[in-house]
Amino acid sequence: MKWPNNFRLQTLALHAALILAGIFVVVPVIWVVTAGFRTQISLLTGALWFSPVLKNFSEVLFSKTSDFLVNYRNSLVVGTASTLLCLVTATLAAWSLHRMHWPKWVAHSFLGWALVFHMFPPLALAGAWYTMMRTVGLDNSLLGVLLAHAVLNLPMAVWLMGVFIRDVPVELEEAARMDGASTPTVLRLVVVPIITPGLAATGILTFVFSWNEFAVALTLTMKQTATVPVAIAKFAQEYEILYTQMAAAAALSILPALVLLIIGQRYIVAGLTQGAVK
Repeated sequence: MKWPNNFRLQTLALHAALILAGIFVVVPVIWVVTAGFRTQISLLTGALWFSPVLKNFSEVLFSKTSDFLVNYRNSLVVGTASTLLCLVTATLAAWSLHRMHWPKWVAHSFLGWALVFHMFPPLALAGAWYTMMRTVGLDNSLLGVLLAHAVLNLPMAVWLMGVFIRDVPVELEEAARMDGASTPTVLRLVVVPIITPGLAATGILTFVFSWNEFAVALTLTMKQTATVPVAIAKFAQEYEILYTQMAAAAALSILPALVLLIIGQRYIVAGLTQGAVK
């Protein structure tokens, strides 16, 4: 079977556009990773060929003046805890909106406000959050940062989980209730197993956004509670910018999100396309 020439041209143009987009995404990442293996002189002179060194990674990880491993731990704690809190809250909120027969104006107002709130730049909220956290004694604490990150990512999580909750057959929940199941049992044994791909997709996206968040973490943390993005920014010092160490730290910061995306790739695809397919 011969395809029309127009179809072939459209296919080639689409592939070319995708390859070009991939290059724009991948090349900066490759440049940052390779910069972590350069010396400062090699990077600043723009030499094409260089001998790889591990000094930058050693300085970032094991130097007595570096707190990067502590910052890495902080980001893991904040990202994991805020993601779990987000998933639980968003799942319950989405189930309530789509199953508890709220008036339409209530559900629409709630989702509309969540969308508007998600559009606020985090920096616009950071000052108010700093004052609130200091008042209740949570300034310069991981708990304060993870609560802020959970609030920032909750609107997105509610919208995503709403799609997956809406696709759960109501008949399954009604059958479970006829067998005497309570609401927590219905959620745990009926709803959650069905929306597992959605939970995985939402969880990975929430963790990545929390991991990369900078403005709020910079405002609410200090040296020992700083997260990875804040730690990377501190390589730009007053009289010197440690480009190669900054690149090494940035390369290390990619690893958790990369591992999550590789492990959960099929869940992300299944979760994000579930509503569209149905």
